[in-house]
Amino acid sequence: MAFTIEFVSPENILYSGEGTMVTARTRGGGDIAFLPGHEPFIGSLQTGEVKVTETGGDMKSFAVRGGFVSVTGEKVTVLSDLAVPVGDIDVAAARSDLAAAESALAADELDPFATADKKWAELRLTMSGTTPDS
Repeated sequence: MAFTIEFVSPENILYSGEGTMVTARTRGGGDIAFLPGHEPFIGSLQTGEVKVTETGGDMKSFAVRGGFVSVTGEKVTVLSDLAVPVGDIDVAAARSDLAAAESALAADELDPFATADKKWAELRLTMSGTTPDS
């Protein structure tokens, strides 16, 4: 048994396929896994990794900068302005974003936008197999 999985942004569909499981981290709810036939669900996503198990057993990982997940028994939709498949992460851009965020935090350690930018950059670096300081 499988369901349709889509990652969408306001501009396009990043990914569309058939799968048997999606795992994500929701705000205030921790990690959650969705299987075909899951009860309807709508949740807010934290910046983090979303994993898709495709019908053939292949696993795909995506870095997702927040957003929402909508689940019906037949479909999982991840709605996010920024979602990147792990193989498409631009390490140089992530390092640049991290440096900019750290600079902004040096000026104002409570800046919520810089804090979010830092977390997004660190996630991409970690998922690409690069440490933020290497």
